[in-house]
Amino acid sequence: MRRYSPLLTDLYELTMLSGYLEEGMADTPAVFDLFFRHNPFQGGYAVFAGLEPALDYLEELAFTGEELAYLGSLDLFKESFLTFLQKFRFRGRVTAPPEGTVVFANEPLLTVEGTLAETQFVETALLNIINFQTLVATKAARITHAAHEGTVLEFGLRRAQGPDGSLSVARAACVGGVMSTSNVMAGMCFDLPVRGTHAHSWIMAFSDELTAFRKYAEVFPDSTILLVDTYDTLASGLPNAIVVARELREQGHELIGIRIDSGDLAYLSREARRRLDEAGFPGVKIVASNELDEYVIDSIRDDGGCVDIYGVGTKLAACMGDGGGALGGVYKLVRVGDRPRLKVTSDIAKATLPDRKRLLRAMAPDGSFIQDVISLADETVQPGDMVFDPVNPLQHKEIPQIARLVDIRTVVMDQGRRTAAREPLDAMAARSAEQLRKLPAGSLRFINPHRYKVSMSRGLSDLRMNLMGEISRQAATSPAGSP
Repeated sequence: MRRYSPLLTDLYELTMLSGYLEEGMADTPAVFDLFFRHNPFQGGYAVFAGLEPALDYLEELAFTGEELAYLGSLDLFKESFLTFLQKFRFRGRVTAPPEGTVVFANEPLLTVEGTLAETQFVETALLNIINFQTLVATKAARITHAAHEGTVLEFGLRRAQGPDGSLSVARAACVGGVMSTSNVMAGMCFDLPVRGTHAHSWIMAFSDELTAFRKYAEVFPDSTILLVDTYDTLASGLPNAIVVARELREQGHELIGIRIDSGDLAYLSREARRRLDEAGFPGVKIVASNELDEYVIDSIRDDGGCVDIYGVGTKLAACMGDGGGALGGVYKLVRVGDRPRLKVTSDIAKATLPDRKRLLRAMAPDGSFIQDVISLADETVQPGDMVFDPVNPLQHKEIPQIARLVDIRTVVMDQGRRTAAREPLDAMAARSAEQLRKLPAGSLRFINPHRYKVSMSRGLSDLRMNLMGEISRQAATSPAGSP
């Protein structure tokens, strides 16, 4: 992946950074949390992704001479600020779960600690990286769940949000369980298997379909997948593919598969499977493509489709679907100096959770997930304790006595450097798959999924209520609040 420039930021990060410097606040200790308020796609979970690229950004954060010259040309910043930026680096601490962890709304994903200058400045880039990759990984997990035992390929390059977006899609999709891509650059960057067939234009470039199939098989005799729907899938494409399959077998090779890119994919795949089996080719795989997503794949399977491999492009790359398009993650200040901080609005659901925290997962004896609990960093939480809904604190329940509480986050960066070696993408994908299996029944439903419980501890609930009361009293006695 290419270097993330520090100019990949909103202008207000720079103006606030300059202001903190002017006010003598740049070195004040601060803590920020990155989280999202609603599970994407109206689903029951999200798959956390983007941590490694985020750590890359933080480790490499430095302004080049060219970038400083550009900032100077804006006639917005003082020379003293540009001089400050010459040596500006991230030297803070980051706490996060491993990539591939299943996470939920309102949970602190990243906690970023350091000076106010460095923790504030990195907001935009961290949100850009984590929001998009978590969204893609979640979409990929939903699609692989719909495919059941079928294989899913990522075909989204041509519809992705630009070249950089296409690489992020391929990487994050892998975290969510889509382990192959058509994107050759992504294959090189992330050591992913690359897969593909040919386009309709290959067929149309020859005098007839059978000739096109034969020529392709001559060039790739051991990896031939034929696109059979250019003219007529059942009347032309499939019979011609079977002819080529016989010719390949006579030469000591086997046809790998056929691809169907249009029409009634459930019916066409069933009929193709029947005819391939009758012709003596039960091992030929059937690949389906054309605007697939989790809902379409689910309907194909429900209708008895015989698809082995799903090529998913646009709706994965663009994260299309209800509640898709953007994760909506936010980055909020939770502590400055020695004081916890709280963002308060008229809607308590948007009131942030103050101070340093732990993210605990309550697990049953069989390893399945019961609920998550957000607590203060120095608070003792144990089974039997009462915990509270962060959106509606009047709702509360006890942590089951059988539960085992595990902190699912660790310090992944300290003093601006990683604390552990990079993890391979397949390990992240395996973690995601394993954790999805441990969710309560109904959590993976696409429609009206089970709502996994995320609670806050008594100590955190009390702190938030006390701070809200303190802020309310201050507002009432301030000159602006006086009648």
